[in-house]
Amino acid sequence: MKRVLPLLMVLASPLAAHDLITGDLHIIHPSIPDPLPTAKSAAGYITIANDGDTPEELIGVRSDFAASTTLHHTIFEDGIAKMRPLIGIIIPPGDTINLEPGGMHVMFMGLTSTADEGDMIPATLIFRKAGEIAVEFMVDPADGVDHSKMDHAKN
Repeated sequence: MKRVLPLLMVLASPLAAHDLITGDLHIIHPSIPDPLPTAKSAAGYITIANDGDTPEELIGVRSDFAASTTLHHTIFEDGIAKMRPLIGIIIPPGDTINLEPGGMHVMFMGLTSTADEGDMIPATLIFRKAGEIAVEFMVDPADGVDHSKMDHAKN
């Protein structure tokens, strides 16, 4: 019983409820830093582990929270951070990818509503093999960045 009780406490915690294991994929803490009330866009972050034997590819994200939801990568040119769209993100078998500040991330552009710290924003992750997986992005404390002011050029 000593081993079961701590496991039950972890499984009942909000963090465990926020993570998701489906098939070979482990989706860990989808999150959005609390956007400013006037923000027109927001970044989303997530960690995805592929516990399977074949590659998987995240090919899109859909959410009513924004008019457009796309995958992006931050690149640095002449010391300036710029974001560029990604067609997909491959998750090799037995590997983990992190969508995080300064790297790959989800862009929610043309926000359709406001969000406050602690809110849960429904979204759908779209994978090449696993199909569509419903998740919720937790609104975390703000990072102080207004993503609507950044360069999101298509090239």
